[in-house]
Amino acid sequence: MQFDVRRLDGVFTALVTPFKDGRVDIAAFEALVERQLAAGIAGLVAAGTTGEAATLRQDEIDDIVARTVRLARGRAAVFAGVGTNDTRTTIEKVQHAQAAGAEGLLVVTPYYNRPSQAGLLQHYSEVAEATDLPIMLYSVPGRCGVEIAPETCATLRARHDNIVAIKEAGGSVERVTRIRRHCGGEFAIHSGDDALTLAFLAAGAVGVTSVVSNVAPEGVVSLLRAWQAGDVVEALSLHERLAELTEMLFVEPNPVPAKAALALEGHAAAELRLPLTEMEPVNLDRLAAVVKRYRKAQAMPASDRVKMRA
Repeated sequence: MQFDVRRLDGVFTALVTPFKDGRVDIAAFEALVERQLAAGIAGLVAAGTTGEAATLRQDEIDDIVARTVRLARGRAAVFAGVGTNDTRTTIEKVQHAQAAGAEGLLVVTPYYNRPSQAGLLQHYSEVAEATDLPIMLYSVPGRCGVEIAPETCATLRARHDNIVAIKEAGGSVERVTRIRRHCGGEFAIHSGDDALTLAFLAAGAVGVTSVVSNVAPEGVVSLLRAWQAGDVVEALSLHERLAELTEMLFVEPNPVPAKAALALEGHAAAELRLPLTEMEPVNLDRLAAVVKRYRKAQAMPASDRVKMRA
């Protein structure tokens, strides 16, 4: 059955993976997913880079994806992070994700070995030919050292019907325009940078694959819905309200601050797997103050927020 690309319109949460005493904290993970669904998230990305997939065993990944699918029960699309820097291993992960019930795949560019555009074409083509599931490309040169050229996106889209979208995390709004020029308006673009979500939407993106929504799903969903409803003023207000929190959630490597913020509010431990380590105390204090200010602003009556904007 063909995937309805309109299901990509909105917020996809790049889920963190909570740990407790070295193991995946299943109770905290399931509670995190339920909070996302209650907030009206359009999609969930399980075992992606934000979920520390590089440090997860395959059996842990399989369980996380399967649990997310069961919890979502059609209320949100479930994509699995399957990208690695080895094409054969990526295809193996695709097969695992498919068996676990994932509806789609998020496939990051191969990291460290930094393939050419020809290498990316062949890599993604082999992955696409190994599955019927819809694929969202993931270009994040700051982490991987290589970006997917718009021309490469266009070639892949033309060759493979199941390559339907890209998570663009290169930090450039201009890339949205270039990708749309080469791939057409039906090729879905997600912002991969929370700080640029509103700007990406204005340039033609249809959604965001968000880290911030782990902590503030209602706020990110409200921003998207305001934009979709044509309420630019409200969307800008929500963007500005989220801005300080967004900045703090990337002051250290992702997902370190996101996990710290969840721990501050009692949702999960801040535990990570090496080589990631917990947040520096000075930054943790700053984050705590920002989270407190954000929650206070959220609790403020709408009439008071309007007065503040005026």
